[in-house]
Amino acid sequence: MAEKSVNEISRDIRAIFQKGNDALLRENYDYAVDLLTQVMEREPAFYEGRKALRVAQSKKAGGGGGFFKKAWSSASSSPLVAKGQIALRRNPVEALAIGEQILNSDPNSSGGHRLIAEAAVALDMPRTAVMSLDMLFRNSPKDKAIAIQYANMLAETGEARRAEKILMDLANATPSDPELHQALKDLSARKTLSEGGYDALADGKGSYRDILRNEKEAVSLEQANRSQKTEDQGKNLIAEYEARLKTEPNNVRLMRNIAELYTEKKQYDLALQFYEKIKASDAGASDATIDAAIALTKTRRFENQIEKLDATAPDYTDKVAQINAEKQAFRIAECQKRVEKFPTDLAIRYEMGVLYFEAGKINEAIAEFQKSKTNPNKKIPSMNYLAQCFAKRKMYDLAVKNFQEAIKEKQIFDEEKKDLVYNLGTVLEAMDKKDEAIEQFTLIYEVDASYKDVSAKMDKHFGAQ
Repeated sequence: MAEKSVNEISRDIRAIFQKGNDALLRENYDYAVDLLTQVMEREPAFYEGRKALRVAQSKKAGGGGGFFKKAWSSASSSPLVAKGQIALRRNPVEALAIGEQILNSDPNSSGGHRLIAEAAVALDMPRTAVMSLDMLFRNSPKDKAIAIQYANMLAETGEARRAEKILMDLANATPSDPELHQALKDLSARKTLSEGGYDALADGKGSYRDILRNEKEAVSLEQANRSQKTEDQGKNLIAEYEARLKTEPNNVRLMRNIAELYTEKKQYDLALQFYEKIKASDAGASDATIDAAIALTKTRRFENQIEKLDATAPDYTDKVAQINAEKQAFRIAECQKRVEKFPTDLAIRYEMGVLYFEAGKINEAIAEFQKSKTNPNKKIPSMNYLAQCFAKRKMYDLAVKNFQEAIKEKQIFDEEKKDLVYNLGTVLEAMDKKDEAIEQFTLIYEVDASYKDVSAKMDKHFGAQ
């Protein structure tokens, strides 16, 4: 999720943001926090809005309060921190909102800032992460993990020199720490890239490899950052990570990297071995994303079986149908297990609904989508599917109602809204409400005449007239 500037947000949200800033200037801090919180709930990637909210939170707190106020604030925020950590695994945007809720009561809360930093990293919002990591680092300047993460995020935002100083100061205080020295080494390469390489690249006279001081380091960085790795590079990275795993046997991130690399190489059984190791660890036992990764890997194994079939064989079509049936049955059974294991995870409920819908189990799908639509992140897609379920059962009035409610939720006429409007038009056609249907197709035609068969529908309608 790319961070947004004030010019990239909608006019109505910009108006609320301006009111929040005005309230801040008038020292009406309660109102400012309320307005700016609304802005961030609607535009979580709006960086300047979050900066303004942070100022309002600090001003409202008035520099702290006494020991008892801080103790009460910490105690009251603990359940929210736990709730945020659960949300972080399935919906980082929701975790961001919970983090701000904590900071609205205590702008110095380490739990709140840690939650926001982790969510921002997951959402690829480095400047947002830096804001909270800066506070965490000030609260705990000797915390190595925070310092390394803070430095990496600073480098992401173009402040590599400042990041290097932070790690150098900490490394000088603990000269025998190998993790800090490795972090400094990695950061040094990035600093060289950001400071000395872009001019050469812009002139067409250099390359990223030329910019880095050390050829071996260049190869390692290049391999780690490529999304598509060659066979040899994949092998080298697996060997490197497995060697590190011998000295870091509990490093879950390393195990996950290895599993993902094996998946890329289509060595699914080996990938699954590492995912099962993660699942057996304390960190992975309650992580719903690991179960999802295992399911995806097994699904890809089915797809790989189809790829290996001889397309010229007389029984090719039958075998493809058989494997696809097995794949669908597996995905439903596996997702049912995850629903039982994580019954309150509404993202899994949504996934279950989609699988039921694809399998033609409409009543079961309806039950799941009715649950998943209470998740703000899944509300609109759940209502879209729910309406399609009603349409398949010829409950057209219910279908229309759900499509219309979902359309009202969409501020931007993006692909998702086009799909909703098109589906509504199709249902209205089935109800023989041709004029109302063509109104929906016209809305799409005005912005995207090439969308599906909208142009043909328009031609047919006006040709008939």
